[in-house]
Amino acid sequence: IFRIFIQFRTSSASLTSVNGNGNTMTENGCEYRERVLTMDTMNPNVKRVEYAVRGPIVQRAVQIERELKMGIKKPFTEVIRANIGDCHAMGQKPITFFRQVLALCSYPDLLEDGKFPEDAKSRARRILQACGGGSLGAYSTSQGIEMIRQDIARYIERRDGGITCDPDNIYLSTGASDAIVTMLKLLVSGEGMSRTGVMISIPQYPLYSATLAELGAVQISYYLDEDNCWSLDISELRRALQEAKKHCSPRALCIINPGNPTGQVQSRQCIEGVIRFAAAEKLFLMADEVYQDNVYADGCKFHSFKKVLFEMGLEYSEKVELASFHSTSKCYMGECGFRGGYMEVVNLDPEVKVQLTKLVSVRLCPPVPGQALLDVVVNPPQPDEPSYDTFIKERTDTLATLAEKANMTQEILNQVPGIKCNPVQGAMYTFPRIHLPPKAILEAKEKEQTPDMFYCMKLLEETGICLVPGSGFGQRDGTYHFRMTILPPKEKLKIVLAKIKEFHQHFMAQYS
Repeated sequence: IFRIFIQFRTSSASLTSVNGNGNTMTENGCEYRERVLTMDTMNPNVKRVEYAVRGPIVQRAVQIERELKMGIKKPFTEVIRANIGDCHAMGQKPITFFRQVLALCSYPDLLEDGKFPEDAKSRARRILQACGGGSLGAYSTSQGIEMIRQDIARYIERRDGGITCDPDNIYLSTGASDAIVTMLKLLVSGEGMSRTGVMISIPQYPLYSATLAELGAVQISYYLDEDNCWSLDISELRRALQEAKKHCSPRALCIINPGNPTGQVQSRQCIEGVIRFAAAEKLFLMADEVYQDNVYADGCKFHSFKKVLFEMGLEYSEKVELASFHSTSKCYMGECGFRGGYMEVVNLDPEVKVQLTKLVSVRLCPPVPGQALLDVVVNPPQPDEPSYDTFIKERTDTLATLAEKANMTQEILNQVPGIKCNPVQGAMYTFPRIHLPPKAILEAKEKEQTPDMFYCMKLLEETGICLVPGSGFGQRDGTYHFRMTILPPKEKLKIVLAKIKEFHQHFMAQYS
């Protein structure tokens, strides 16, 4: 039997060979087809996509975590991922009421359990009644459950001081990212000089640059003013737009407020200027407002683009096309994994709206548990309900802790020679500028890395702290940054900041 097996293996091996082009050849000269999908035949736009938040440095962090589990010795005992705004992964506690309602919706038998408060039960019953078959497991309509869209509309009206919101203008989505990508798909068209150009801030959240690359659109970069707390200057918008008109057709302007990765909060005056600019230049406005509850600095306040638009009068409120976005992943909720989000569209062409509804229908529906979560976010406990006091305390404590950590982060980083950190006015990140010596820049180039990638990779290897280099978000030539979240628990954040301080001082001494 063994001899027959050996003969079979030898015979089989002699039947095939591989030619120089990777085609499999049989002994008589017949060849098998090459793979259909290769790096040469795949969509070239996909190869241009980059997403630094989960890029090479994060992949290396995962490898290091495995090495630590295998017992490989490192100068640290854990990897601290300060690279992404994943609130609960960094220790932020869920809001009790939200999880109670979701538990009741997921397992309705719990509605008979006396441990759950009546207001949580009433929310759960109401949500389940709006679901197909009374179950979160059923598909919803593609635009989202109608009752939940109505609740979101009422929430927006309360937030914006009574300005009317039509539930039919609300589209629920798989996080805000899904809605942003959907809207960009609608906007992108044309070829050559007529190809759609989209204005995005630099620094920016890489979702925007990645999506524009995937869609083959033209990225129009406008720079935030680092010397003035990352403020937005209308003259910079004009410069970027006029330059872009030479090679594309600018159609949209994206704003992130509060800012990611830069943490700035736009003033009302600034927002009015942006709206006037969009109206004058006939640009579609996209307002990414997922951090709207995350405002910490004295004198700063969140103003929704829709509210400001309508308060500027009919000249603008009936003219400017706007899509604004919100999510359950940020603010005090931090429920990233449920992928709940929505988009509100204003002044959208009715025929285009039909196409939008068709486009979202292709994906059937957003996750229904995420829709349920979104409903309790916009419809939280009221003062006369049993869960109100606990909800208010948890919400207030979460936001107060974030504000404390924002202040602590900028204070400690600004004590380090060679690091300059603007105030963290809002959102969940800091984007400090780092001075890198010429010797370090030269070594980075020899390794074919950007200088801030080189810096962040060494930081990871020596301290276990995972940050994202500023080059992944965009920055002015000759400047270097990193993005760091303020989400780790306070005591761990102190350790992170102390390690960064120690590392930077050692790095500067090594390369000076």
